[in-house]
Amino acid sequence: MQQRKGETVIRHIVMWKLKETAEGATRAENVAKFKTLLEACRDLVPGTLHLEVGVAGEGLDSTYDLALLSDFADKAALDAYQVHPEHLVVKDFAKRVVESRQAVDYVV
Repeated sequence: MQQRKGETVIRHIVMWKLKETAEGATRAENVAKFKTLLEACRDLVPGTLHLEVGVAGEGLDSTYDLALLSDFADKAALDAYQVHPEHLVVKDFAKRVVESRQAVDYVV
């Protein structure tokens, strides 16, 4: 990511641990669905500079199952992303399948 002088980029990182089963699906099935839903948010709002979703690798000792790393041009872009109707669909799904969540936002 290239940052121009005077720009304030907001990095938004979220990690989720999913329930063993939820919504009639296994953890692995819900992780795959969650990843697809998150990746569909890549171009929702102007000012989204970067969005990537990572799934914990098999055989790796991980506390969380899924992570989102995204960069926004400014706080207004992050705020617009948070309330976008398609992102709200993702949040609703998360409420049903997530066991725990951690997040941090900071200026890059």
